[in-house]
Amino acid sequence: MFDWITGIIAAGGYLGIAFLMLAENVFPPIPSELVMPLAGFVAGSGELNLIGVVVAGSAGSLAGAAFWYWVGRRLGIARLQRLAARHGRWLTVTPEEIGRASDWFDRHGAAAVLLGRMVPAVRTFVSVPAGIARMPAWRFCAYSAVGTAAWSSLLAVAGALLGRNYELVSAWLDPVSTVIVVALVGIYLWRVATWRPSERSGS
Repeated sequence: MFDWITGIIAAGGYLGIAFLMLAENVFPPIPSELVMPLAGFVAGSGELNLIGVVVAGSAGSLAGAAFWYWVGRRLGIARLQRLAARHGRWLTVTPEEIGRASDWFDRHGAAAVLLGRMVPAVRTFVSVPAGIARMPAWRFCAYSAVGTAAWSSLLAVAGALLGRNYELVSAWLDPVSTVIVVALVGIYLWRVATWRPSERSGS
């Protein structure tokens, strides 16, 4: 995965970074924890501008968040719960879990979006309950932008500060990121395989 990410950044520059961060939000196994530090390292070597790297990464990430916000807003909680009741095995989520996520968001609202954008895995899916709750789009985008910019900046600056040492760090980052992707796929397959009808509602 490291070589793949490196190739996209080398070929696409800022657009490549934006694309990777968009993909990271739509398809979570692509880790921003690898994308943004690597982009920061490239900026530190003088090939890209660090501010441009942060802007590109934040823009791509925000676009991905907006996609999931739109999905949640478009479907609504009732339709999502019906989908979970009908296709729970493949979605690996129950109507009750969707209801709990919606209730949790109602309690925490803006803080959930702001802080959630800086938590791995959570930053992708926190957009869905925001859309379900019909949080005003401008407010969602504002809080998401702040959280996303903070996260992207932290990772990019870390990559830039590592400098030459980044190549040493990448020697263990790459296998670790691969293990994470394999683990996520394994967890999904395990949930599908162990799904029981009693876990679903309305079946």
